Amino acid sequence: MKHKMNKVGRNDPCPCGSGLKYKRCCLGKKEDAVEDIKAVYAQKYKIRLKDSKDIEGIRKAGRLVLETLDLVEATIRPGITTEKIDRLVHEFTIKNNAIPAPLNYRGFPKSVCTSVNEVICHGVPGNRELNGGDIINVDVTPILNGYFADASKTFFVGNPGKDARKIVRVSRESLRIGMSMVRPGNTIGDIGWAIENYANSQGCSVVRDFVGHGVGFEFHEPPQIPHFGRRGEGIVLIPGMVFTIEPMINLGKKDLYILEDNWTAVTKDGSLSAQFEQTVLVTSSGFESLTPFDL
Repeated sequence: MKHKMNKVGRNDPCPCGSGLKYKRCCLGKKEDAVEDIKAVYAQKYKIRLKDSKDIEGIRKAGRLVLETLDLVEATIRPGITTEKIDRLVHEFTIKNNAIPAPLNYRGFPKSVCTSVNEVICHGVPGNRELNGGDIINVDVTPILNGYFADASKTFFVGNPGKDARKIVRVSRESLRIGMSMVRPGNTIGDIGWAIENYANSQGCSVVRDFVGHGVGFEFHEPPQIPHFGRRGEGIVLIPGMVFTIEPMINLGKKDLYILEDNWTAVTKDGSLSAQFEQTVLVTSSGFESLTPFDL
């Protein structure tokens, strides 16, 4: 289903954050208005909008993300260790003149996150062997020519069971629904509201402890993008914003705990968890994924 991308209405709040209606503020203004909005978002929200040069840099990094995920998908099979996936990603990233952003980030010891079954996110690669019927999320973020792009997919290992198929389907659709809410004039709350409503309707839960984030110049930038929320609340989306949407969906309850490695987050009830993630640009008429793959 295609979603109509609406522009900011004359009577809507102005995206610049002035508190005035759009028709009484930036409607009709051009270059000066763009600079004013950039300044407002930088000062008020610490959000750095991306220009055409920045977007192309992130897009190129995004293409490397997709190539890496394709390589991982072709390699995943029962018996492979998560350490081997890490080495594969690390070597492919370096070969393409990029840097794996996770490596040594706040002490993270590996170049990629590998989250298996009940692991929600930040799984540390090691000697764990994948078994037939497992699911695994692989989260890839390279730095290419100074620009970051971030995406992840959850893969089946061998033949998946009924629960595995369900959680992967729901998490994939959660991302698609969240992305469909991205357009100028909508808010960050609209994204989370849409994801949470859908996931709950499927009998699943949305993780609240981890959220999406701005990306491009740094690994993590403002704003935060919760995958839950209220419609119409939060920062108004405007062209030039780049951020990830990465809903973590649990088959059971949303509660989690962190393992002794201080990184690996797992479901408290042991239920399966899955995630899909893309880096999204807000455009003048809607959005563009800078890490596009089919949903």
